[in-house]
Amino acid sequence: MQHFPLFLSLRDRRALVVGGGESAARKIELLLQAGAQVALIADTVIGEIAQLIADGRVAWAGHSFDSGDLDGISLVIVATDDGALQARVSHAAQSRCLPVNVVDRPKLSSFIMPAIVDRGPITVAISTGGTAPALARKLRAEIERALPATIGRLARFAEIFRDQVRRTLREPRARRRFWDRVFAGRIGELALAGDEIGARRELIRLLDGARSPAQPQAGIVHLVGAGPGDADLLTLKAHRLLQRADVVVYDRLVSAEVLAMARRDAERIYVGKRRAHHCVPQEEINDRLVALARAGKSVVRLKGGDPFVFGRGGEEVEALVAAGIAVEVVPGITAALGCAAAAGVPLTHRDHAQACVFVTGHLKDGSLDLDWPMLARPRQTVVIYMGAGSLPLIARKLVQHGLPATTPVALIENGTTDRERRVVGTLATIERQAAEADLTGPTLCMVGEVVGIALEKPREFRFESRIGL
Repeated sequence: MQHFPLFLSLRDRRALVVGGGESAARKIELLLQAGAQVALIADTVIGEIAQLIADGRVAWAGHSFDSGDLDGISLVIVATDDGALQARVSHAAQSRCLPVNVVDRPKLSSFIMPAIVDRGPITVAISTGGTAPALARKLRAEIERALPATIGRLARFAEIFRDQVRRTLREPRARRRFWDRVFAGRIGELALAGDEIGARRELIRLLDGARSPAQPQAGIVHLVGAGPGDADLLTLKAHRLLQRADVVVYDRLVSAEVLAMARRDAERIYVGKRRAHHCVPQEEINDRLVALARAGKSVVRLKGGDPFVFGRGGEEVEALVAAGIAVEVVPGITAALGCAAAAGVPLTHRDHAQACVFVTGHLKDGSLDLDWPMLARPRQTVVIYMGAGSLPLIARKLVQHGLPATTPVALIENGTTDRERRVVGTLATIERQAAEADLTGPTLCMVGEVVGIALEKPREFRFESRIGL
């Protein structure tokens, strides 16, 4: 995060704008909307600004800038093409610790102006850290299309009852669930439609029901697939559950970008496991999930890839069902699908692979007793999870059982993320190449003719390291 996001109150505070052109006019408009008292320094002004001065909405402070012009000022915006003046105003403002923005000059600015979606009282600000303002405007347009034009009604409606709900429901989690029901249900629909009387009636009925004491209800555990790492591959349902969860229990295969999508105040519990080293034993994870649900928590058990593809989701479901806990499984994109798609590798192909086999390279007891004759069949793709540590044995066994030593092999580490590395070879060479690459992150192994097909594609589909292997 390059800049700390915040919303600054400028109501009845003085703001200084330097410059009188089109850019200055746009900034003045925003400042006036925020309730600021705007002072202006400019040699010449366009007609729009001249009218604001004539109407008394903007105070003209002169032609030239002096450091004394900053007395009593809370914020400074410089919208002039004069480079020397830009630097002088920026230095003077920052020496007084005043927030200053020099339009299109981020290095001279102590803050940047975001693209804004205004659905008063709801305000959404989008920033690219000053690197791509056009992209911020594009994102603003997409958000404007996604947000109902009347969403502000819902916020104002909620404000009316905020104190009453806080007094009635003193436990934060109970209040959060109450508001979730308000915003996601009929009450929210009525408020958005402008039927405030109907919305008030329904909300009061819902709040009266929440007053009566009830036995604490057991929570629910959602086994959610986090996908292979790219946050954009998370399902909509997974994102929605992360936004509502009281607790997120996650492992090491869950990327930081996906975890960041959880509600900010949700409790996060790390139970990461890696090959030959378990941070938390599986039995203890099962017990913890049961305990959290019995405490009435809404739990998201966030698992890399898909919960039911080498994710021990089946074991956790069994434990939860045996304990009488409600459980829901939300599938995710498993690593084989995500990594293959990102690399341009077709797992099946009419001419080269009529079958695809997923297999783990690390069994529960640490052994590697696989069905080698089945895996060595021609015209199929074999995807091996957690097989980096057993790669020499895997390559040797596949050759012993009939696969040519020239069969293409691809290793993909941290697939679909910006840390991804790809190494390509054959069954005869991949051991040496993997050792040279020193792959330490989660690594997927793909074996089959389709890997060779991908190598013949344009450069963007080749197995090349993104970090200069």
